[in-house]
Amino acid sequence: MAFGVVVITGAAGALGSATAAYLSRKDIQVVGIDIADTAPPEAELEHYLGGIDLTDAMSANTALAEIAAKHGPISGLVNIAGGFAWETVEDGSVDTWEKLWSLNVKTCLNTTRAALTHFAETGGAIVNVSAAATHKADTGMAAYTATKSAVSRLTESLASELKDRDIRVNAVMPTIIDTPANRADMPDDDFEKWVKPKELAQVFEFLLSPLSSAVTGALLPVAGRV
Repeated sequence: MAFGVVVITGAAGALGSATAAYLSRKDIQVVGIDIADTAPPEAELEHYLGGIDLTDAMSANTALAEIAAKHGPISGLVNIAGGFAWETVEDGSVDTWEKLWSLNVKTCLNTTRAALTHFAETGGAIVNVSAAATHKADTGMAAYTATKSAVSRLTESLASELKDRDIRVNAVMPTIIDTPANRADMPDDDFEKWVKPKELAQVFEFLLSPLSSAVTGALLPVAGRV
C-alpha cells in the first residue's frame, strides 16, 4: 500500500505515540505534532514538531507549511489531539466547555484547514477521533460528548465538501482506550476489554490506505470488548 507523508497530531500522547510507532514500522513517513516539547522515544518519529498549540490557527498553519516544505505534499492526517474532562452540568464550569471545545474541535479544524493547502493533488485521507459515548451521553459526559459530536458533524460535512478532490474524511468512535491515564482513573475496570492503542492504530492504517478508497464520511465504532 502506497502512502505519502502522514501527519499525526497529539503524537506525544499514549494513542498518538503508539499510532506513530505502528505506522512508522510500516515504512510510512510519519510526522508528529504536539503541544509537548518532546515526543517519547517509543513514538519512533522521523520528524517531530513540539510546542505547537493547534488551538491557534496561525500556529497550525506554520507547522503544516514547515512539514510540507521539508517532506513534500501531505497524503494523510490523523487528528488525535484532544482532551477529556468529567464533571456534572450543575457543579461544573463553562470554562470546561470552552477548554474541551478548543482541545477537541479547534485543534481538529485548525490542523485540517492548514493541511488542506498542502495535500497531494492525487488526494488522500483524513481521520478524526470522535467517541462512542456520543451516541448517549451519561452523567458527567456532557461537555466531552458535545465536543466530540461536533467532530462527527465536522467529519461528515468535510467528507462531502472534499469528495471531488479525492480526499476522504472519516472518524473513529472508540469506547475506552487502554492508556495509563484511563487505568489510573478506573483501576477496578477490566482493562482487557478496552481498545488497545495498537488496535486503533490498525484502524487508522486502514482508513488512510487505498483499501478504504470507497469509504468517506463514515463514523466507525471501535468498541473493543466493552
